[in-house]
Amino acid sequence: MAVRVQAAPFDLSAEIAALTAGRTDAGAVVTFTGMVRGDEAGRGISSLTLEHYPGMTEAELARVEAEALARWPLLASLIVHRTGTLTPGEPIVLVVTVSAHRAAAFEAASFLMDFLKTSAPFWKKVAYADGSSAWVDAKASDADATARWRR
Repeated sequence: MAVRVQAAPFDLSAEIAALTAGRTDAGAVVTFTGMVRGDEAGRGISSLTLEHYPGMTEAELARVEAEALARWPLLASLIVHRTGTLTPGEPIVLVVTVSAHRAAAFEAASFLMDFLKTSAPFWKKVAYADGSSAWVDAKASDADATARWRR
């Protein structure tokens, strides 16, 4: 069980290998990698800047991860979230869940991503190809996705 917030890129294969090394009890590994999109509603994106509040961000990610661990029989989990200025095609976030069975791994990964989108204290600013920029607002669809876990 691990949470990291970092500016540096991550290596998906290396992260999975480290998380599953020596495990013979795992039957499922589910990964999700979020990427910077290069287009949004027909507007070219030149970069995305992610800011966070150190300490508070890690604590909230750990809280969400602990909730997933309480809900599903996970053998291991990992959340890596990047900060700083990223360009289209770069990975932003990695979620990995390991379980004996696929259902738990898939559900826990989905839960983690839904809550990362709504409760993790990150601020995102998108820079467009035309030189303009804007802070990214919360989306109702993300709140709806999170609400399903509270029913």
